[in-house]
Amino acid sequence: MAAGYSDIMKYLNLGHTGLKVSRLCLGCMTYGSTKWREWVLEEEASRPFIQKSLEAGINFFDTANVYSDGVSEEILGRAIRDMAKRDEVVIATKLFNPMRPDPNGRGLSRKAIMTEIDHSLKRLGMDYVDLYQTHRWDAETPIEETMEALHDVVKSGKARYIGASSMYAWQFAKAQHAADKHGWTKFASMQNHYNLIYREEEREMLPLCADQGIGVIPWSPLARGFLAGNRDKQGGETSRAKTDDFAKKLYYQDDDFKVADRLGEVAKARGLSNTQVALAWILSKPVVTAPIIGASKPHHLDQALAALDVELSAEEIKKLEEPYKPHVILGH
Repeated sequence: MAAGYSDIMKYLNLGHTGLKVSRLCLGCMTYGSTKWREWVLEEEASRPFIQKSLEAGINFFDTANVYSDGVSEEILGRAIRDMAKRDEVVIATKLFNPMRPDPNGRGLSRKAIMTEIDHSLKRLGMDYVDLYQTHRWDAETPIEETMEALHDVVKSGKARYIGASSMYAWQFAKAQHAADKHGWTKFASMQNHYNLIYREEEREMLPLCADQGIGVIPWSPLARGFLAGNRDKQGGETSRAKTDDFAKKLYYQDDDFKVADRLGEVAKARGLSNTQVALAWILSKPVVTAPIIGASKPHHLDQALAALDVELSAEEIKKLEEPYKPHVILGH
């Protein structure tokens, strides 16, 4: 990898594993095809962000089979082949969501897992992924079937580790118990929904992960851009703000704006951007290994990297957390 921020990038073990990952993970949902979402960057526009991430010492990249219907994996795979050594990066992808209209074209059955890992590897142009993750809980498949199939994927050499994403803590515990009982590979990480606006994970999931040594790699640490401070009740000026209907289901409550306003106050007092402070807050949580950041403009990466050196005081953290009000469960 080219020299750059790599001399100051911090690395942590992913949970109880020996796998070293950068303190920031580049999320690749932003890179793919505008046919999937109009705010997505096409390949030519995407590559500079992957290059800059590598130069900054980021070695951790997260995508999913469903992102741009597989195009995100293709773009990431080509970029890594051109810009980095495969052994020096950590590539994560996910499965669960529909990839085909047929009844077995989604979910976490043995058939789906064995099919989708091969499809993902073909799109990535790789022999293995470092972290293979379940994108959501599959209520229609016995967890024993899912965990045994994932174990077989690891034993086949097609994945080094497995991880899970948003679910209830009891579901995660059930999955880990099934694996432990049968001697199968257990989940090493949890990719959950966690940011200043949505902190319900602090009730059950995060304490469980801390207790069990699970790596935590939160998605949407900036609340899909809401915490950047440029959103209003109508949405915002960016293409994504105008068209991201999922974000409007997650955020935009009156209490959310109060948190964003408080974030702005703390950021202004420190002479920092909202982004830097919001990321510094999530990085201050010992249970968090690496938040998954998105970047569609150069300053997005600059501010995320700058957040690594921001240390918030206990008083600032208290101010940031004070306006929070409980939410219904969002993002599962």
